[in-house]
Order: sequence, then structure tokens, then C-alpha cells
Amino acid sequence: MAYNLKKINVLDLRPSTGVGVALPFSTPAVFQTVYSTKDQLKYNIINYLLTDQRERIFNPSFGANIRGQLFEQITANTTDNLDLQIRSGIEQYFPNVTITDLTFGGSPDENLLIVKFSYTINNTGDSDNIVISLT
Repeated sequence: MAYNLKKINVLDLRPSTGVGVALPFSTPAVFQTVYSTKDQLKYNIINYLLTDQRERIFNPSFGANIRGQLFEQITANTTDNLDLQIRSGIEQYFPNVTITDLTFGGSPDENLLIVKFSYTINNTGDSDNIVISLT
């Protein structure tokens, strides 16, 4: 009988060791510590999706550039370009993540763009989703 074993990150074996910070920065001490690599990966992806290209000084190609499309006409061509840009960026910066679903919605009259992003972590098999609403 074959067993499907999950790989566990070494950092997850120490529950008192922080591996990063949570988003948004809303606690009284500004930074809230994250103690699992799964949660930190989610916050890293959120950071990638909310960052525009050329926004990071030493890594100008980092970012999904979603806000740059906010005032464009939301057409099939626009969403196809965003889809391609997000998928290639996730593949480049997060090679341990497989995108399972990526959809766009919103209201062009209100300049509202909603990105629904579902993913699976390759080495653990864990899955999660992210919904980002930009106005």
C-alpha cells in the first residue's frame, strides 16, 4: 500500500519561530508575526499581486502590475494580458505554487477590479485562495 506523505518545512516544526509578517499592517505594534510557511507564502503572493513593476528598487520586474490596468477598459484582451502576466510572474517568483484558478471580475463603470486567485502548494499539497478587490 502506497502512502502519500506530506513534506513539512523545517520552519514549521518550530511553532514559536516567526517566519515573516502578516498583511495588512494593522496591529498596534505595526507588524504581526506569522509562524507557518503556508501563511507566509499567502502573504508573499498578496504582496506580489499588489505590487506594480518598477516599484521595488533592487527588483524592478517584481510585481503583477494590476493597478496599472485599473483605469483601462475591462475587456477580454485586458483580462487575458493580466492572466498571462500573473501566471508568468507566479511561475518565476513562486516555483512551488501551481495556479488552480484565476478569474477576473468587477465593474468597469466604478473602476472596480476583482481578482480571484486559487493555488496549490506543490510540495505539501495544501491549497488556498485569495480575493483582491481594487478600486
